[in-house]
Amino acid sequence: MKQRRFISFDWAMKRLLRSKANFEILEGFLSELLRDDICIQEILESESNQENQHDKFNRVDIKVKNKNGELILIEVQFQRQLDYLQRLLYGTAKTITEHVHEGEPYAGVPKVISVSIMYFDLGQGEDYVYKGTTSFRGLHTNDELSLSEGQKSLFRRNAVSEIYPEYYIIKINRFNDIARDPLDEWVYFLKNEDIREGFTARGLSKAKEQLDILKLSGPERAAYEWYKEDLHDQASMVLSTYDIGKWEGEQRGEQRGEAKILTRLLCRRFGNLPSWASEKIAAAERPALEDWSLRIFDAQSLDDVFSDGADLT
Repeated sequence: MKQRRFISFDWAMKRLLRSKANFEILEGFLSELLRDDICIQEILESESNQENQHDKFNRVDIKVKNKNGELILIEVQFQRQLDYLQRLLYGTAKTITEHVHEGEPYAGVPKVISVSIMYFDLGQGEDYVYKGTTSFRGLHTNDELSLSEGQKSLFRRNAVSEIYPEYYIIKINRFNDIARDPLDEWVYFLKNEDIREGFTARGLSKAKEQLDILKLSGPERAAYEWYKEDLHDQASMVLSTYDIGKWEGEQRGEQRGEAKILTRLLCRRFGNLPSWASEKIAAAERPALEDWSLRIFDAQSLDDVFSDGADLT
């Protein structure tokens, strides 16, 4: 297998990018994604991060300033979960409540931006970068609710959507490896763990300098290789669980369909079924349902259909 030149971004988030000396890398990535000039103030150790050791290393809360001097809280996540969309909602809600002090007016609720780097497929869609915001539209006029001039001054926001959390979802596997702009250069790195010559996106030159896999010590490289192998195992487990669940669902669907047909045929032949017969059908596996269906037209009674020793041929 080809040796990767650079440490994967998710591993770097766990081990290297929390250091102030490497803030330039994260600042570059966030600036290109948000199309803003992002300056990291600090990496936050939030209450929610401390609650769960696994979650602590799959989520990074960052306090930043944008080019207008506004303080914004950004959470970066990269955990594999099938209920990930609900996790995003929960995560932003916790981030907000953790940073609102008792007695503080609601105008002080912080702006939160959630950034998810997805190393598994989530939902359906053709793009590889999605942005989610909140807006309000009239049911009758379809106009968008806007802020008054006084509210703009008080909230330091120009639109209602700017008050609420924003969500960015980067679906790494959907990227086609064609870098058209600086953000694409970052997505290329996130997917391939490689930085091509000529890439100019902010932060990538620092990443190229600091994330060289050859700079890892022996124990660190072994830990990194174990981590990458574990990611493959996680992906296989998720895929296997999904496929098995899908197969079992199809089997249950076919089983319910056969049970329904058998019930109709029996009612047509023998009238309304007693509860014991309905319960027997509901609990039966497909082979039994198929066997009973073959007996219907030769059987003289329900007992003949369900008899274990029946031989009606």
